[in-house]
Amino acid sequence: MIRAGIIGGAGYTGGELIRLLLNHPKVEISFVQSRSQANEPISKLHPDLLGETDLSFVQEVIFDIDVLFLCMGHGASSEFFDQHKVPDSVKVVDLSQDFRLDDAKVYGLPELNRDAIKTSNFIANPGCFATAIQLALLPLAHNGALKEVHASGITGSTGAGVKPSDMTHFSWREGNMSTYKAFNHQHMAEVTKSLMQYQSWYDQPINFIPYRGNFTRGILVTAYQYIEWPLEEAINVYKEYYEDHPFTWVSDHPLDVKQVVNTNKCYVHLSLHNGYLMIQSVIDNLLKGASGQAVQNMNLMFGLEETEGLKLKGSAF
Repeated sequence: MIRAGIIGGAGYTGGELIRLLLNHPKVEISFVQSRSQANEPISKLHPDLLGETDLSFVQEVIFDIDVLFLCMGHGASSEFFDQHKVPDSVKVVDLSQDFRLDDAKVYGLPELNRDAIKTSNFIANPGCFATAIQLALLPLAHNGALKEVHASGITGSTGAGVKPSDMTHFSWREGNMSTYKAFNHQHMAEVTKSLMQYQSWYDQPINFIPYRGNFTRGILVTAYQYIEWPLEEAINVYKEYYEDHPFTWVSDHPLDVKQVVNTNKCYVHLSLHNGYLMIQSVIDNLLKGASGQAVQNMNLMFGLEETEGLKLKGSAF
């Protein structure tokens, strides 16, 4: 069994990770650390886990493990490594943005870096919007066809984390929508870096406008660019690129968020409009956009089937 430790288990991504690992046939959770919830039962903070585990949160970090997941806020992972010496024998999956641009770490998007992930001891897990955007655009970059891209995306409230703020609490978000960080979202740097792994001469902007949605989980991204290909060729390019990737599928039908909520899937749909290829992608921001992808990376790091413990079924309703 793989012995796993979790740092920062009190948030949404930590809770999702606990749920996944409790049901993973090859993993046992050694500890879940939380400074704010130390000594409290995990099921008190994550009440849906009542009857699933009798573990309590701990204060101290224990390194008698095989893999360490970091589910803390951005900036906290760097601070953690300044304060702790993680043994070389422990593999790390970091869900923060702290190391995503670090060339010494492997960027954990399996549809881009699967082989490198298999031999890595430290994975920088991608951001949620970054995952959805990259999976919409990677086949174009792989074929040297990426041009100036215009994109928008809407995300559920869980993407902002468990701590409420003026623009995330229910009474503001319900029945409401707004843009934020237009053309300046923090995930765009990692997106551009990944696309340039395939198309190194790519120097066009990705004009991205994110929206806050009035739902809890899921991301829908719409991107478009001019292209010379007929639609059938574009669809074939995408299906060929993703044919060996078990979680990303090209759909012949228009997408909606509920298709992927509570799954580790990404669905992609293509359409052509007056010479512009429109690509839509949908993911669950807490699973394929965070904790599910982290487990997917762990599976690859330990030589397991990529889908182990992740054959989750969502619902259309």
